[in-house]
Amino acid sequence: MDDQKHSTLDDIISQRKEKIENIRQLGINPYPYAYNISHYSKSIIQQFDSLENETVQIAGRLMAIRLMGKAAFANILDSQGKIQIYLNKTAIGEKNYELFRLLDIGDFIGISGKVIKTRTGEITIQAESLTLLSKNIRPLPIVKEKDGVAHDAFTDKEQRYRKRYLDLIVNPQVRDVFINRSKILQAIRRFFDMRDFLEVETPVLQPLYGGANARPFTTYHNTLDRTLYLRIADELYLKRLIIGGFDKVYEIAKNFRNEGMDRNHNPEFTAIEFYQAYVDYNYMMDLVEKLFQSVAQALEVETAEFSGHTIKLMEPFARKPMFTLFEEYLGENISDYDIDKLRLLAKEKGLEIGAKANYGQILDELFGEFIEPKLIQPTFVTDYPKAISPLAKTHRSGNPQIVERFELFIGGSEFANAFSELNDPVDQRERLEAQAKLRDLGDEEAQVLDEDFLQAVEIGMPPTGGVGVGIDRLVMLFTGQASIKDVLLFPAMRPESAHNPEQQ
Repeated sequence: MDDQKHSTLDDIISQRKEKIENIRQLGINPYPYAYNISHYSKSIIQQFDSLENETVQIAGRLMAIRLMGKAAFANILDSQGKIQIYLNKTAIGEKNYELFRLLDIGDFIGISGKVIKTRTGEITIQAESLTLLSKNIRPLPIVKEKDGVAHDAFTDKEQRYRKRYLDLIVNPQVRDVFINRSKILQAIRRFFDMRDFLEVETPVLQPLYGGANARPFTTYHNTLDRTLYLRIADELYLKRLIIGGFDKVYEIAKNFRNEGMDRNHNPEFTAIEFYQAYVDYNYMMDLVEKLFQSVAQALEVETAEFSGHTIKLMEPFARKPMFTLFEEYLGENISDYDIDKLRLLAKEKGLEIGAKANYGQILDELFGEFIEPKLIQPTFVTDYPKAISPLAKTHRSGNPQIVERFELFIGGSEFANAFSELNDPVDQRERLEAQAKLRDLGDEEAQVLDEDFLQAVEIGMPPTGGVGVGIDRLVMLFTGQASIKDVLLFPAMRPESAHNPEQQ
């Protein structure tokens, strides 16, 4: 077995290729086609009382080897965890033991043997036969384990994201995040399916992008001879389905936004949008609260550790109008401020605002700086200005500058965005025309005018409530992760530098 400390990577790979030839000379195929598994590590440990002295077959990756002359102990890692194996030359035969001495950490093997408990009390498989399933030639990062704790693990964050396969092998606790991600998605689907929502699929490649304020990725279709866009949201297509006669629809969608990357943003992300006819944003507020609590119940938790805070998920979520929060945290009522007065306030508060920033952008800067970080426990922020909400209905209170919209904030981050959907076709056209003017003035994130969508609304859309929830951020909340990269198996990464040190 290789001494990695004193060998270069090329030396190690060369030595392991020689071992493959030696294994073949033993008449053994180092890459067989299949292996019958009867049990997994976790089930063996949990069912030890009934499996003791029974023969099992297990397969996994060698993660530790301790040779002792004519016997050896080893650990193998399967999809459910680790378990110890004991190999004795007499029990498995000289040929198999010779094979074992040609193995390395990282190889896949199959073991058939009896379930026992060692003198130290560790549940172990006493091997009766050994099968090589796949010979490793590139070494794993060196990991030492003592008292169940890994030392010198694969800790380089950037390399962990780039080589997620190594991260999952060497840091098996990472698997739990993605197992829980799958459980969260299952819980979300179950929540909506039980309420008679129809899961649908809408185009990823779109002739026009819309439904959010964001810059798109563009691509080109050779046959159509036209530019297409990767969707930034599926909102306008889902509304078309409400117009078409479906009362309840949802989609778990991959969206793409050509923007910066940080701990909360990845250019490719997952969101769920759901729409229900004949309800408003108040109904959807209740539904979102139930959704989050349903996921918590599926994971059997009542709180989540997120952004350094204990989030109480099973208590009623707070509900506060946006301008009430501005008055609470800034000490003044800004609901009737025009853009000049708002710009002056931002300057007084020490914010650097670009000369071309519009009313909505300045308001967003103020909210993001002085209010959002303080919204720790689940809080619905309601009743937004019309200027930054082109797809929401004017508020029923009669204030023409306010719309029926809410966003959900938890731990200082946004988790959901929702409207009483605008279904007045004349008002909707005027709003999107206003957005088009903002684009002409240089706002690259302003929404485009989608004539087909406007014609669909003119056909008639019933009163509708709609919501978008970021799935990746939801997983961050429930798994206690600080970065979106930690809940994406393969996050977007900047190109590696020309010099990339070997990870051993």
